[in-house]
Amino acid sequence: MAETIDYAVVEGIATITLKRPDRLNAFTTTMLGDLLEAFDETDSDDDVRCVIVTGAGRAFCAGADLGAGGDTFARQAAGREEHRDGGGQLVLRIYRSLKPVIAAMNGSAVGVGASMTLPMDVRILADTAKVGFVFAARGIVPDGAASWFLPRVVGISQAMEWCLTGRVFSAQEALAGGLVRRLCPPGEVLGVATELAREIATNVAPVSAVITRQLLWQMLGARHPMEAHRIDSRAIYDTGRMADAAEGVSAFLEKRPARWSLAPSRDMPSWFPFAEEPPFRP
Repeated sequence: MAETIDYAVVEGIATITLKRPDRLNAFTTTMLGDLLEAFDETDSDDDVRCVIVTGAGRAFCAGADLGAGGDTFARQAAGREEHRDGGGQLVLRIYRSLKPVIAAMNGSAVGVGASMTLPMDVRILADTAKVGFVFAARGIVPDGAASWFLPRVVGISQAMEWCLTGRVFSAQEALAGGLVRRLCPPGEVLGVATELAREIATNVAPVSAVITRQLLWQMLGARHPMEAHRIDSRAIYDTGRMADAAEGVSAFLEKRPARWSLAPSRDMPSWFPFAEEPPFRP
């Protein structure tokens, strides 16, 4: 049983709950391991159609646990010739997730608590929450590959402002800046996220969802739209000949829910995944 998270699957939706409420769900190396294992589980389970990440108590995640005081970040890197940021390892794992991921941010999200949500596909935030990319104000730099993700999510000017001021800002500013999709009262965040996850789980073919998610994320880094055209064409050709394409059209014409038969564990095209992560460079 995981020490720092709860994990449950109900009606095709996996809910991962950060579970250190007495520490505002502050991030630790143990939590990193638990989350990595949880995303391995969601990928391997064909019954999981969508993933929600939320927090227990009044915060989503207060950032790295600073219980070690001023030596916190020095201790994290101690003894490692090739240090890899834990937040970055988690973010890259979420980026590779086969299943869509929704952040149900029930409370404040600061530091890695904010950056870990950047590779999630939709962010829903409590209207009383605070958010902050506070790294420079703590004497370090953004973690979690935020230098790649944040400008792509909110634009370079907004990303610069938040990172260079290190300020903690309101939920309303997060919405205006494009960081989150929707605000709602804290007690409604998980319900709103679950409603959206249920729509994803019900409406779209599982294999199509897996490929679509990676197409949208990976093409953010494409050098030319021709790259997207080539992989789109290949994906349309292959999925168009699969059983779920015939079922999707038939269900639409017959005005009934689709009965999908393909599963990501066994029915992905031979070329998927279509891009490999680069080797780590210190």
